[in-house]
Amino acid sequence: APAHLAPTVQAQAPPATAPRVSTPTSGLVTIESDQQRADNKTGVITATGNVRIVYPDQKVVATARQAQYFSQEGRMVLSGDVDIVQTDGHAMRAERVIYDVKSERLLAVPPEGQQVFSKVRLPASKGSKP
Repeated sequence: APAHLAPTVQAQAPPATAPRVSTPTSGLVTIESDQQRADNKTGVITATGNVRIVYPDQKVVATARQAQYFSQEGRMVLSGDVDIVQTDGHAMRAERVIYDVKSERLLAVPPEGQQVFSKVRLPASKGSKP
């Protein structure tokens, strides 16, 4: 998933004396579902029924009725009662979510006649009180 749900925040560069720390990413995603199938010709993996996706690198857990990963395009499509939750409290609810793995961008589509729900934590301004 799914997707960065937090708004992009630009950080100041660290002082020259600070060591650079890189966070290792595994790229590992776990998919649990009632049924899964893969098509080696098209590169499409489809999971259906009680789909649960865990993406530790992004601290994301997503649930849906169906998930399709289009490996040749680097795109994941979740559909049917999609819920995406990050451990920092960010959340999204939609009928369909399209996640571009390479650009880390997502598009959320609501159920017909409804809206997409998102909950994000905005950075506190320096002058705000707790």
